[in-house]
Amino acid sequence: MPVTKITTKEFDQMVQAASVVLKNNAEYINSLNVFPVPDGDTGTNMSLSMESGAKYVLNSSSNTVGGKALALAKGLLMGARGNSGVILSQIFRGLSKDVEEKDTLNAKDLSEAVVAGAKTAYKSVMKPTEGTILTVVRYAANAGQKEAEKTDDIVKVMDAITKGANEALAKTPDLLPVLKQVGVVDSGGQGLAFVLEAFDDVLNGRETNTNAHEKVNVESNKMDELVNEDHHESAQGKLNPDDIVYGYCTQMTVRFGKGKEFQNDFDYDSFYNYLAPLGDSLLVINDDEVAKVHVHTEQPGKVLAWGQKFGDLINIKIDNMRSQQETIMENDEAEEEKAASEEPKDLAIISVVAGKGLEKLFKSLGVTNIISGGQTMNPSTEDIVNAVNNANAKNVIVLPNNKNIFLAAEQAENLTDVPMKVVHTKTIPQGLTAMFSFNPVASLEDNQVTMEDALDTVVSGQVTAAVRDTKINDLDIKKGSYMGIVDGKIEVLDDTLEDAAVNMLKAMLDEDSENVTIIYGEGGSDSIAKQVEDAALEIDDELEIEIHEGDQPVYPLIISVE
Repeated sequence: MPVTKITTKEFDQMVQAASVVLKNNAEYINSLNVFPVPDGDTGTNMSLSMESGAKYVLNSSSNTVGGKALALAKGLLMGARGNSGVILSQIFRGLSKDVEEKDTLNAKDLSEAVVAGAKTAYKSVMKPTEGTILTVVRYAANAGQKEAEKTDDIVKVMDAITKGANEALAKTPDLLPVLKQVGVVDSGGQGLAFVLEAFDDVLNGRETNTNAHEKVNVESNKMDELVNEDHHESAQGKLNPDDIVYGYCTQMTVRFGKGKEFQNDFDYDSFYNYLAPLGDSLLVINDDEVAKVHVHTEQPGKVLAWGQKFGDLINIKIDNMRSQQETIMENDEAEEEKAASEEPKDLAIISVVAGKGLEKLFKSLGVTNIISGGQTMNPSTEDIVNAVNNANAKNVIVLPNNKNIFLAAEQAENLTDVPMKVVHTKTIPQGLTAMFSFNPVASLEDNQVTMEDALDTVVSGQVTAAVRDTKINDLDIKKGSYMGIVDGKIEVLDDTLEDAAVNMLKAMLDEDSENVTIIYGEGGSDSIAKQVEDAALEIDDELEIEIHEGDQPVYPLIISVE
């Protein structure tokens, strides 16, 4: 049945449905990435970001939509991964600020909130690019605003918002030539369109489209994912167990019409309304055969007894959250005592890398802490915040080593307990070059400037295999062929890894080149690296060449020239 206003019940359902939709469509969204490198992780990043937001909403005890929206924005921000995840978090940051004082939302509230989300998202990007998720949210906001001027029907407004998003999505190839060349829509825009479609389905009482190619009922197929959540966020470390109002996380599945205590046929509203006063964080998801229940309560026995009136119970799980919190606090205190016994460093450097060899290489140059991640798994804002806060340092520098981590790192600057600066390293070679410029006795600010200035002195090359057929800049790329990518641009195509590496190196060298570093990872080898070394010395026998084992995924060979 369509709704007339958004209450906390509808808001919870909208968020959880969007999280499932993004998760189930992550690979499809990934496939829309234009670059044929296995770093097409827009879908993965948006899914993980939304999953974090959904957990915060599930754990929120607020009884207003404004409070739930703030929890969503906080969860999205802390879980934001990659540029797409950060922009998604900023959309809902603007939305949440607009509705934070609202108990429920009407049509006008909804339209104004989406407008506020679009404005915040545009402001968060230094150079907004049309044909992206920004265009999609702007069109959606405009469409919702126009509809709200004509009607107070919130479902019609949400319909218009969704339609506006999809119309904008269809136009993205006309706004970004590279999308048109490859024949895809913008991946981030598609992710947002999925989120808005999920919202629209919930408000219309429809089944949610959780797969790009088929309709399935989110409530029957993905209920375990929505209800069976981990309630231990790191932020809980300072929560006093006595402050937990409802101490038992109670979960159950009711099989309708079964069991000796069965009395009532299932009716969603009456079932939900009985449970609502018993606690908070209530979520009831059902299909024709079962209902799954999650609630924080002081009376788990009443919850179970109520469920038995509608059928028998399976998958019962009751956790004492006060006891769990005591354990969390004990562990945190032990960690704090350990950290307090060590004198804080004046300045720590945190580098994002994937691969044991690269970790050792960066640490040998002075990096103090590592965040594991990079090309195929971007760390979240929360990952970076936690790494900075746990670095036991008075000041911190972060090396992202991937441009898709820039926004998450920049967001972390506003959330950390210690002064932090980002050195905008786009590649592993730039990260290594930045470390050569680091001065341990200079200030945080001076080091940032010096290290940033050094990035232009290195040429970065990466070799990998194409994961799909495509055409970019008049290059006809076939799946499985090897690409030599120089400073983000595909310069070489070859059938073998060795040929691609050698030809890429030739394109990187010039008369001023002095040093070459070759790092081999998964799919590469020392012998291949030495073949590249031999080819380089044939070109210029005065080059200084180093070979390292990096163990990095995605790129069998990474080469830098200075």
